[in-house]
Amino acid sequence: MTSPAAMMIERLAKGRPQESPRHSVPLDILVVDDDQTTRLSLAYSLSDAGHHVTEACDGEEAIALASERTFDVALLDVRLPKVDGLTIFRRLRLRAPATAVILMTAFATIPDAVATLREGAYDYVTKPIDPEELTLRVIGHIAEHVSLKRELEEARRLVASRDAGSPIVGHTPAMIRLVERVNTVAQSDAPVLVCGESGTGKELVAHTLHARGPRKVAPFVALECAAFPENVIDAELFGEERGGITTSARWHRDGRFRAADGGTLMLGEVAALPLSTQAKLLRVLTEGLARPEGGGEPVPVNARIVSTTQIDLKKLVAEGKFRDDLYFRLNVLDLHIPPLRERKPDMPLLLAHFLRRFCPGRVPPGIGPRAWEALMAYPFPGNVRELAHAVERAVVLARGGEIDLDHLPEAIVGRGPEATDARDATIEPLGVAAKSFEKRHITNALHLVGGELATAAVLLGISVRTLRQRIARHGISIPRTTRSGP
Repeated sequence: MTSPAAMMIERLAKGRPQESPRHSVPLDILVVDDDQTTRLSLAYSLSDAGHHVTEACDGEEAIALASERTFDVALLDVRLPKVDGLTIFRRLRLRAPATAVILMTAFATIPDAVATLREGAYDYVTKPIDPEELTLRVIGHIAEHVSLKRELEEARRLVASRDAGSPIVGHTPAMIRLVERVNTVAQSDAPVLVCGESGTGKELVAHTLHARGPRKVAPFVALECAAFPENVIDAELFGEERGGITTSARWHRDGRFRAADGGTLMLGEVAALPLSTQAKLLRVLTEGLARPEGGGEPVPVNARIVSTTQIDLKKLVAEGKFRDDLYFRLNVLDLHIPPLRERKPDMPLLLAHFLRRFCPGRVPPGIGPRAWEALMAYPFPGNVRELAHAVERAVVLARGGEIDLDHLPEAIVGRGPEATDARDATIEPLGVAAKSFEKRHITNALHLVGGELATAAVLLGISVRTLRQRIARHGISIPRTTRSGP
């Protein structure tokens, strides 16, 4: 077997640079070994990889160095003169619990390794050690973890220092432009169309427009256009006044236009409005009067209109499903929210934001490298809303500890039902399987879009009416919509 000294000489002759891990950062590493050849070979390999190395040849020197400053990693030989490695390890655990300790020994036993790992050691390796392999695999993994922790801590600092009046989270160029445009558009009274995929935070942007504009002291009223059937939406929007059949007594209810008087009216998923309602809405925007259903005096309209949609309204106009004149009335000013997959550099900031939200009054947990890798690789079709739900779930399951892969939803870690071995599957009649699949597919779509029927119907390629029928047929519970801002 090649000795450490021979391996060091071979690497010196090759002059080959060390491969760097994807998220590597320079680490401050303490190497403690009374064997000079092992100590020097480790120090050379680690320095060659860009780390700062401090050497100690016995336990007393190691303790003195560790009392002066905190190291990211400590490589400790178990058998050392004066003070043994296990004693140093236990002192480090008390003084600097964040230091990753790797114990080295030529006399390894499984019980010893298990015992030290249970006490908190990062790893337990057997001599002779391949310095290059240790640097690349073990130290590289620690460097990646430290890099991710630092990135998350910086994101937490940014979240803590953000202006309380800036709820839109993001520092990528696209999000910076969005915030600047929101600040400009907020000062106008012109109608705004907010576009973006489901879960990107359209309602949050609408709230921000209201909060930063001159109407902020007046009501903000929201109407989810897909939440009401066609025979109800007009009364909800414009109000209703009715008279009895045998009496002259009348009753009325205010519509959303009247409720939003002086403030802002948000029309959520405006694409779901029936054509008949679109014609009435256009008349309101043209005349400035809302006419209650069933007659009654017209009500003056004094509300700013902010519409949101995840559907391409231009395409609906071309298909005759949305009025072109109404489209131009609603789209005087436009705002587009990019999907999460197009702004992945915002992930640390968003994670810090949601960890802080779901851990009120306590220190948020860290995120392990495997979980981080899965979160960064996942495309998040449900965007920021799906990320918020994933973080909330992970916080609960981690119970105060570091968030790992097992705490994330199966869709993110890639362990969904499709991964099941076909040999373990139970074959059922095709009709039963089709119904089961349809129920599961509709349920997944509803959860993905937060219970927004119009959005789910578009994803499924069916009408809202058909979707309601299928929901009733399968007894599906519609999840409540949870708004999670970007």
